[in-house]
Amino acid sequence: RQQRRFNLKHVLITGGCGFIGSNFVRHTLENYPDYKIVNLDKLTYAGNPGNLTGVEKNSNYRFVKGDIADAALVGKIFAEEKIDTVVHFAAESHVDRSITGPAEFVRTNIVGTFTLLEAAREAWLNNAKTGPSKNTCRFLHVSTDEVYGSLGETGAFQETTPYDPRSPYSASKASSDHLVSAYFHTYGLPTLITNCSNNYGPYQFPEKLIPLVINNALQGKALPVYGDGKNVRDWLYVIDHCEAILTVLQKGRIGETYNIGGNSEKQNIEIVNLICDILDEKAGSLPNGEKRRSLITYVKDRAGHDRRYAIDAAKIRTELGWSPSVNFADGMRRTVEWYLDHKAWIASVTDGSYREYYEKMYGEK
Repeated sequence: RQQRRFNLKHVLITGGCGFIGSNFVRHTLENYPDYKIVNLDKLTYAGNPGNLTGVEKNSNYRFVKGDIADAALVGKIFAEEKIDTVVHFAAESHVDRSITGPAEFVRTNIVGTFTLLEAAREAWLNNAKTGPSKNTCRFLHVSTDEVYGSLGETGAFQETTPYDPRSPYSASKASSDHLVSAYFHTYGLPTLITNCSNNYGPYQFPEKLIPLVINNALQGKALPVYGDGKNVRDWLYVIDHCEAILTVLQKGRIGETYNIGGNSEKQNIEIVNLICDILDEKAGSLPNGEKRRSLITYVKDRAGHDRRYAIDAAKIRTELGWSPSVNFADGMRRTVEWYLDHKAWIASVTDGSYREYYEKMYGEK
């Protein structure tokens, strides 16, 4: 692929040890060697330094363990590294966890975003003579389609769709979106917002649907499916998402929001069935000779479970020329094969704290 050249070279990535963040770090360093990346990650349960094994050898990469809500630390990074670009992934992002413990979602997703915005404002606007030029700076906030609420059987979320969050998670992300937008309109901070559909691919923590089902199905454990399994999501392969973010950084209009979707609406039960079938093909049937679909177990639906999400990605396609390159069938096969090839990684992240969480969520259902 022909390398694109940017004026953006000193990049702060928050949450770079998480699922999407680590894929973005790897993809960016492999394809854009003129980037200097600083990865700020608190290393909570979903932040795994093992996601970036080998990357630490790259001279253009620096890892900082820390909290995005730590104003002194964030300000120090901006000053030391002359940060001119922020790609803000760091967030509490699992709906189930937000229902049982919303306070951390408010702290990380709202207060953390505010702290980053203030650091950028100080470095890029208040210290304009000594800091990087505002005209070459970008603050890209990575958000979710869940801020828009739930859809009926037809229609799709557009950038102009009114916000209607239904969980503490989506409410906290909606709040952070509004803060980012306000800093553009009030202070002229060069911000961009992306709202993406459900991601899947390598390095995803196994509390989310796809890796959870892969992990359980490999071990012959029950495959918990909420409600009737017919909740619909639009699925986006994580590397396509990384390319979309880079496209928005390069070409996006300051102050704008861009929806990023995979054009792959699927019911949850369709995905579970597909994973079972791929694993039966790749790993053989269960020891008792049964197919893995026999493991499917319907559990009580979670509170406030939105029925359907769908993204209208026409704006990023027509304005910036981006569209997903990986179709769902190919992406799912790549993803299952990755987890089959990385069983040690799964074992390393499904430690005692994860098992305790899993039993709490599904053990009695």
